[in-house]
Amino acid sequence: MIDVRGWMPGIRTVTTYKMSWLPRDLVAGIVLTTLLVPQGMAYAELAGLPAITGLYTSILCLLAYAVFGPSRILVLGPDSSLGPMIATVLIGALGAGADPAEAIALAGTLGLIVGVLLVLAGVAKLGFLADLLSHPTQVGYMNGLALTILIGQLPKLFGFSVDGDGLIEETRGFVEGVADGKTVPAALAVGVFGLAVIVALRRWVPRAPGVLIAVVLSILALVAFGLEDHGVDTVGALPQGLPSFELPSFDLSDLGVLAGGALGIALVSLTDTISTASAFAARTGQEVRGNQEMVGIGAANIAASFFQGFPVSTSGSRTAVAQQSGSRTQVTGVVGAVAISLLLVFAPDLLRDLPQPTLAAVVIAAALSLADFPAMSLLWRRRRVEFSLAIAAFLGVAILGVLPGIAVAVGLSVLNVFRKVWWPYQAVLGRAQGVSGYHDVTVYPSAERLPGLLIFRFDAPLIFANVRVFRDRIRDFARTEPGLKWIIVAAEPITDVDTTAADVLEELDQELNEQGVSLVFAEMKSPVHDKIDRYQLTRTIDPEHFFPTIEDAIAAFRRETGAEWTA
Repeated sequence: MIDVRGWMPGIRTVTTYKMSWLPRDLVAGIVLTTLLVPQGMAYAELAGLPAITGLYTSILCLLAYAVFGPSRILVLGPDSSLGPMIATVLIGALGAGADPAEAIALAGTLGLIVGVLLVLAGVAKLGFLADLLSHPTQVGYMNGLALTILIGQLPKLFGFSVDGDGLIEETRGFVEGVADGKTVPAALAVGVFGLAVIVALRRWVPRAPGVLIAVVLSILALVAFGLEDHGVDTVGALPQGLPSFELPSFDLSDLGVLAGGALGIALVSLTDTISTASAFAARTGQEVRGNQEMVGIGAANIAASFFQGFPVSTSGSRTAVAQQSGSRTQVTGVVGAVAISLLLVFAPDLLRDLPQPTLAAVVIAAALSLADFPAMSLLWRRRRVEFSLAIAAFLGVAILGVLPGIAVAVGLSVLNVFRKVWWPYQAVLGRAQGVSGYHDVTVYPSAERLPGLLIFRFDAPLIFANVRVFRDRIRDFARTEPGLKWIIVAAEPITDVDTTAADVLEELDQELNEQGVSLVFAEMKSPVHDKIDRYQLTRTIDPEHFFPTIEDAIAAFRRETGAEWTA
């Protein structure tokens, strides 16, 4: 019998809920709403959609995750890191300045595809896909994304708009707009004021609802000083009522753009969620269920897609607010969804006077939180190769665009793994005085060796990509080491031998035998040794030349040759 509670953790929450948790969940939900509303509206506009769709999306994703999400505390919703990706897909399919209704329909289809991909990945237990973005490339990607968002929002902060595709064109358009005198002083003043409030409170009073305070003060300033008469655009009245059910629709000609965008969005959403879930689980003592998280995020995206929503992800900042406010369960998210619904039904004009530059300030503040320059500095100090990967991912986003940038980041992560397998660390080992075992002679130059014997360690599985590197190194030893009789391969790091490597090993052993050199293996793992037997390599490699330890191999060599250790 299928355990429904396993796939719908919300049922378990209801059946095990303690009424003593309710006051905290209610308070946390109300506090969270003050952040969900302005951020939802701002991130919707970042995605190229009407502000109201951000609220519709927030309602449905919170409710769906409360049912299908495994985490007690994670908060989902419109996300600053996904906004530019969604906008890229919409522009790629519809072009700039598309009809809002068409954009909403296409964004819903995009959310549906993302949701289905994530649910299928969760059911297939593909949580490891989150590892396709290594930390260095993720840092570079996020820094590039932060810069892209910042440049994209600066015109709105200054009170004008720019028609440009990509970071370079948007930067040029912004600079030209400022130079041509398009800046609206009142818009810039209220936008900078809102940004300063958010950043200052985040810095010195992190528990204060900085976004809410900035929104309220900006509305009061607009009304008090009549800023609309000075050219400041506002959000305007929101549609009254809850979102209607609409089936996502699209043209088949858009399928390629949608599928590519959905893959990138799903990967970023998955990576964000797994990393955020891990961080908060460590604080609360919960266990991360990666596959169920994918199902939960997927369900949230699917639910939003049928109610004029767009793709969503986990928000670290909103999750932190919920936790700091005392949230105990996903009831917090349900309270937030209900509060937004009540706002739309009974007070849709409440945010009518919210200045557009303030929404830009909210997005810019989020972009600043995405950037992680200390991590870049740390990579520079620790490992220059991974710093280079981060820079390449950064440039991929900044120059090529958001979606190509995620492809560059994933490609670099995979290539970095391949690089380590193709050219792994290799060492000749010797016996160092005062240190047990056998160690790299480049680290211990005075290490002793046995004449006629060379101990070699190759720190990777032997596969098609690197076996020729292994072969060439062994050939070099056979050619350059005087009086060489045995080459002992310290095989513990060799976790696999594929068929290509087996063929090369067979040819190499025959070649060495003709030169009077024996290829010997020590500390080979049993599964790898089983493969050697299955490949019938012992037809050429002497079965007696497989030893359980390096010490056993050395003892056998000394019995055969009488060699003594020398420096």
